[in-house]
Amino acid sequence: AITVFRLCRLKALVSTGGRNVQAACDWLFSHVDDPFLDDPLPREYVLYLRPSGPLQNQLHHFWQQSRVSCGKNKAHNIFPHITLCQFFMCADNKVDALLEALQATVDQWRGRFPSPLPLELYTSFNFIGLFVEEQIAEVLKQFAADFASEAARKADVHLEPHKKQLHVTLAYHFPTSHLTSLEKLAKGIEVKLGCDWLAVLFSRDIRFANHETLRVMYPYAPQNEDELELVPGDFVFMSPLEQNNTSEGWVYGSSLATGLSGLLPENYVSRADECDTWRMDVVFGKHWLSLCSDSKGEQSQTNGTGGAILKASVLSKESYILSLDESDVFDRIDKRAVLFVGFKTLTAVCWVVVFCSTGRYVRTNLNMPVSLPMWSGGHRDYNMDTPITVFGSTQARIVGGALLESNTVIDFVYCSPSLRCVQTAQNILKGLQQDGKLKIRVEPGLFEWTKWSLFSHASVSLVLTVSSHRPLIPITKLSVSESYDTYMSRSYQVTKDILSDCKNMGNNILIVAHASSLEACTRQLQGRSPQTSKDFIQVVRKIPYLGFCSCEEQGDTGVWQLVDPPILPLTHGPNHSFNWKETLLQE
Repeated sequence: AITVFRLCRLKALVSTGGRNVQAACDWLFSHVDDPFLDDPLPREYVLYLRPSGPLQNQLHHFWQQSRVSCGKNKAHNIFPHITLCQFFMCADNKVDALLEALQATVDQWRGRFPSPLPLELYTSFNFIGLFVEEQIAEVLKQFAADFASEAARKADVHLEPHKKQLHVTLAYHFPTSHLTSLEKLAKGIEVKLGCDWLAVLFSRDIRFANHETLRVMYPYAPQNEDELELVPGDFVFMSPLEQNNTSEGWVYGSSLATGLSGLLPENYVSRADECDTWRMDVVFGKHWLSLCSDSKGEQSQTNGTGGAILKASVLSKESYILSLDESDVFDRIDKRAVLFVGFKTLTAVCWVVVFCSTGRYVRTNLNMPVSLPMWSGGHRDYNMDTPITVFGSTQARIVGGALLESNTVIDFVYCSPSLRCVQTAQNILKGLQQDGKLKIRVEPGLFEWTKWSLFSHASVSLVLTVSSHRPLIPITKLSVSESYDTYMSRSYQVTKDILSDCKNMGNNILIVAHASSLEACTRQLQGRSPQTSKDFIQVVRKIPYLGFCSCEEQGDTGVWQLVDPPILPLTHGPNHSFNWKETLLQE
């Protein structure tokens, strides 16, 4: 199950282009019912040259005018480009090595990349294109061959450099009657205009390589189990081979956003271009190299030459914290109340720990702690349970301070066995000025849905060794990759057990667990039935970092109701990594 989770985590990372942690986590949430989620099928990659600058503007104008005057032809499926290699497959766990291979090739070719590229217009009865002068084309082919060699050596990836004449396709597979109009538009392109050519690595889902791409225009709620939910902006892949049994006006397709398949009304979608669903992985030009994303899920490195930048995205574990306070937070002694704090991890709060080859912890920025708590298993244990950052600790202390100011007194503290939860509970107690005065009861029953985690009995046991608490739900009762129904039952049961365990012994209980627990622990406590797993996921996605809710018992009836929490919500924004050389020395 751990291997499966790692496969899913890698797939989320590569499927979102490593934009940031939140994008990858959102992808995982939306694909939780995707039947191919744990399928190790690799993505397909291709290396193109794309124009930029004045020439790109003219090519874009040609694309628009030719489409308006003559309709769509095959060339419109993909943006203007020069193909450097054929599509090739790369396993998700080899993508980093593939990017390293491209970086190494770029370093070898620095200063040798030909500029400008001389282009010549060529037309035939069903094809129009701009061809690269033969001598320059051979240079570009050698660059592609060098990349192929590096990819084979570093990533064990086999790719074929393009062997035909290098060219930019302007139009093809069009009616002969459109030739004159298209040729006239093509002759208006000034091929000698300035242009920076960017080498771009794209990828696509190999399952839909031969499917037609549709864009969702209108929302649609399924009326039957075999129908697909439609959300505007999503894309649907449709194969002609799967349309034999569909009714008139309906098509069968698969959603890009969820991976689910089903029937959908044909008039709710429109034809899209093939490349609309491709992901852009790496771009490099004459003076620079960078990943396309520039967001909080990245770490940057510079090679010190020519301002080249390579940004390697990392996917940290999705983690949450829930605080449950069974108290009368408004100084009323006739009612019991449960206070929930939803903790949703961002890159600034929880992260992938960096170690050097000898296993020594490396602090890469000020948000990472000076040192880490020691584990018996060494740095490998952090692969199973990611700690929180300096910023995460600070925010937890802020919450504790706010509870102190609201005169909330804590009598007992229960916590999930996740390290990040224990650290958060400790820092909340510091803000409450109760650190060292209250013991943290580590409770296995509060662990997150094991389907979403790198769960193992060994990793959870590491944290349990620091607690003298006798578990209400033993660790042996937790199963790897448990079902949704099992998780909901466990969360409800442990909540009732905690309330029973502390009854008549104190009013205020603080529980630190996971954002999914915020829904799982309160819904049935209010006498409401669990939602479907799909609706449950949508709720969890909306829970912000350290969001609060309070559930209050109505007298001695045993009925609980959500009420206003005792403290204000916590909001914050991301602070991206600042590279002064890249920003202040940029020409």
